[in-house]
Amino acid sequence: MTQLLGYVGPSEPHSVAAVPTIAFYPLFWNVVAKWEHKTREPSGAFGSPHLACFTLGEAILLLNMLRSTQAMLSQPRMQSLDNPLAYRVGLALLGVGGVFVLSSFLALGFTGTSLGDYFRILKEARVTTFPFSVLDNPMYWGNTANHLGWAII
Repeated sequence: MTQLLGYVGPSEPHSVAAVPTIAFYPLFWNVVAKWEHKTREPSGAFGSPHLACFTLGEAILLLNMLRSTQAMLSQPRMQSLDNPLAYRVGLALLGVGGVFVLSSFLALGFTGTSLGDYFRILKEARVTTFPFSVLDNPMYWGNTANHLGWAII
């Protein structure tokens, strides 16, 4: 464990910036989504649930990019992962993860992916086409594969 902790620089500026962004991201979207679900005030403020959902979805995407870049910048590499095989495994994970994330997004649409249920924007029927015919939660599995792939690369 001590060896693994040696790869985390708690005084490194990007690590210091990553901690609040990692903590704020889920807190932000959960609070706003619950606020919408209970009061419908964000929908009223934006004039429609669709506009409010799109705005929250865009904010989530921007915060995700900020969080990911802050967390990944200037991280040291493990010597054991600095080889062509590890690189290929990382690329393969990114490929599989990308297929699951993109196909989930195409099947659900933006509001189906970005908290549309909190804004009462629902699909008429459950989505059962690929990738939902293969996995119950393809967006989560795809994102997990993407994060693991980037970490290995």
